[in-house]
Amino acid sequence: MGRLGVSIYPEHSTPEKDKAYLSLAAKYGFSRVFTCLLSVKKPAEEIKKDFQDVIGHANALGMEVIVDVAPSVFANLHITYDDLSFFKEIGAAGFRLDEGFNGAAEARMTYNPYGLKVEINASSDSPYIDLVEFNQPNRSKLIACHNFYPQRYSGLSFDIFVKAGRKLRGYNIPIAAFVGSQEKGTYGPWPVSEGLCTLEAHRDIPIDAQARHLFATGLVDDVIVANAYASEQELASLAAIDRDRLTFGIVLDEKVTDVEKEIIFQYPHSVRADMPEFMARSTMPRIDYANADIPEANTRDLKRGDVVILNNGYGHYKGELHIILKDMPNNGWKNVVGVIPEYELGMLDYVVPNAKFTFTEVKK
Repeated sequence: MGRLGVSIYPEHSTPEKDKAYLSLAAKYGFSRVFTCLLSVKKPAEEIKKDFQDVIGHANALGMEVIVDVAPSVFANLHITYDDLSFFKEIGAAGFRLDEGFNGAAEARMTYNPYGLKVEINASSDSPYIDLVEFNQPNRSKLIACHNFYPQRYSGLSFDIFVKAGRKLRGYNIPIAAFVGSQEKGTYGPWPVSEGLCTLEAHRDIPIDAQARHLFATGLVDDVIVANAYASEQELASLAAIDRDRLTFGIVLDEKVTDVEKEIIFQYPHSVRADMPEFMARSTMPRIDYANADIPEANTRDLKRGDVVILNNGYGHYKGELHIILKDMPNNGWKNVVGVIPEYELGMLDYVVPNAKFTFTEVKK
């Protein structure tokens, strides 16, 4: 199951605030921490002192800390391929290379004596990863993480995300990506506050919807909140995600009944193997709810993203739940019990035969 993570930026905060945030995140099962040295302009010994304290707290909570660096950071802090002791001394589990070296250096560093993980930049469909792999890295210590993008409209396109992710999947490299908190006043490593996320399409949508989409692609293992600090409500919403099944947000119809809510939220839905092009059918509820009363309600014509439950008029088929994939007329026997928000409609592309899915309620 994929992991969840948060980010801290000690140079912009206080140890007390960072520690409190990490403790809160750990309470909700978060186990990764991202932090950054790219924007820190201090001597090495001062950086060690600042970071050791908060990273030590994260480690005590059982969290894994990865530090973002680049070749320029190596030069400024006098770190070399053969001496990575700096990262060990501050308590990090590894380091992320925002900019890479030459492939050979990355592979060489995966054999470091401290067991540090080397995380490469995932946000490029380039020969870089092939160069790393050509040099035979220690695969158990090689991971990847996408960028986040502070500037509006600068985020990764979905096509590039998919191409890069598929290449990394071909080498069985674990992949992480970022989502952005929608809380006001959040920040990252740079003085820009237009949101932080990997995919540009995610910049203005709820944080749990961002994460559910990333997990649905199958091209992300871990999801990390890029900006600090996410609210407790946001952390809780991420922790509640079923990371092993497709999870759709649903805005419930005002006339939905308690029986229909049971079918929506409490039934283990699975798409029929013989899936039609117009809908994804979860058919087994019709057996368990054969004797339930499901009167006709909200039988308007159907649009892509509608969620319907078949009512009493459908007889033997009463109780089935469908996700509508193509617009079609309603014969009066299908109750529209809710709709998937427009910003989540792209997730319908991952509805395939035998897929397991569930719902989480969202507000308009």
